[in-house]
Amino acid sequence: MEAYKQEFIEFMVESQVLKFGDFTLKSGRKSPFFMNAGAYVTGDQLHRLGLYYAQAIHDNFGLDFDVVFGPAYKGIPLSVITTMGLHELYGKEARYCSNRKEVKDHGDTGILLGSALKDGDRVVMVEDVTTSGKSIEETFPIIKAQADVEVVGLMVSLNRMEVGKGGEKCALDEVSELYGFPTAAIVNMAEVTEYLYNREVQGKVVINDDLKAAIDAYYQQYGAK
Repeated sequence: MEAYKQEFIEFMVESQVLKFGDFTLKSGRKSPFFMNAGAYVTGDQLHRLGLYYAQAIHDNFGLDFDVVFGPAYKGIPLSVITTMGLHELYGKEARYCSNRKEVKDHGDTGILLGSALKDGDRVVMVEDVTTSGKSIEETFPIIKAQADVEVVGLMVSLNRMEVGKGGEKCALDEVSELYGFPTAAIVNMAEVTEYLYNREVQGKVVINDDLKAAIDAYYQQYGAK
């Protein structure tokens, strides 16, 4: 596993973005882990997060694109910090763009924040985590309605590797098949579990034998094929 992936896994735990225990998800599933990207709140955390997104985009999609698009609302800061990370690491000048939930009819009018989209633009989308693909379902038509653009790929921070709406494949794979562009994550839960099993972070073992058994049981029931 690449060094930056290992660092990112520890970073999620240290930032209390990725937690382990007993959680009830929005879907009603009982899960032994929970991710809340809203817990990235400090300048240092956001700076590092942007660098991790930039590295993952570089490794998975290359640098031949023009715009980083983040769906409202959580995708807005992600698109900003990722463009900054791309510039810092690779000298890449990309524009950031996001959508508004409501169209603004005065001042800076329209449905978009940041850069306008132009015909021929190549776009990378960024999200925190994709569990159902609903936000892409809402924002993909908005992007395509603005200009004749090509979506190069979708990058999320964590692939939970659970079945999506279709009941067989994970949500990221469903999005890729439905819209025809590649999807990727900085890390997936298999990598997280393998790396953290019996490993100490901040002086404490994160995934012990009992928690590992709970995670395995969860994926027996909800894991994507």
